[in-house]
Amino acid sequence: MMTLPAWLAAVNFNADGLIPAIAQDYVSGRILMMAWMNAESLQLTAQTQTAVYFSRSRGKLWHKGESSGHTQRVHDIRLDCDADVIVLSVTQAGGIACHTGRESCFYQRLDLSGQTPEWQTVDKVLKDPAEIYHTNAGAKATPEIIEAPSQNIDHSHTHQNNSLATTHSILQQLDNVLAERKHADADSSYVASLYAKGLNKILEKVGEESTESIIAAKDFANCNESTDKTQYDEARRELIYEVADVWFHTLVGLAWFDIESDAVLNELGRRFGLSGIDEKAAR
Repeated sequence: MMTLPAWLAAVNFNADGLIPAIAQDYVSGRILMMAWMNAESLQLTAQTQTAVYFSRSRGKLWHKGESSGHTQRVHDIRLDCDADVIVLSVTQAGGIACHTGRESCFYQRLDLSGQTPEWQTVDKVLKDPAEIYHTNAGAKATPEIIEAPSQNIDHSHTHQNNSLATTHSILQQLDNVLAERKHADADSSYVASLYAKGLNKILEKVGEESTESIIAAKDFANCNESTDKTQYDEARRELIYEVADVWFHTLVGLAWFDIESDAVLNELGRRFGLSGIDEKAAR
């Protein structure tokens, strides 16, 4: 077993050999993101003065910006009093740390001004994730999709998607992937981790994403294309991304019960030509 240098041995890694690392903007102090490090990634970060994290889903090192180009130059590395949290002071290349194209991953603020607390999106998208990661614009890229394009639903390779689409629909591809993930190791992918956490967690994600789509819809409704085209386009794009997340997590819920997307499409097809009022009354 390799002997760690004294400074690394002082770090209190968890049972999985990991420690949470928080990236903070060097100038403004704003929290940009949180990821995980193991001893090797922390050592590489110190040696190269660029952020290197550990991807739990892929089980390998992840150089921040390897897919997006948005690398992080590290100015300072700090350890908390319990030696179990790392804080990095960084300069963020491109000013974008989040996979959604925003400055920070922490772009939602809890509004406590009303009777019921509501999450509000308070940061603008600085760049379309589809442009950053060369993905299809119709779906929001998730960390799994971005950082491990060869191990997921393949939004990241447009030419592959186009060829696959000639024989299989996107929904059928999703059905196949979701079925495979049910038998995968919990640490191998985001979907596999959801299955491992159980149905309640999956349903919780459906509710969470539904709420985010509602917020996005309200934000879009407040935009005026004629007065601010950029804001209008960003809000429209955000709504599409959030609805894609709702659909995706709903499909995960269906897959839990071994129900494929065709069952829902067939049900929608059955309703064509029927009066919605009559159909509802006949239930």
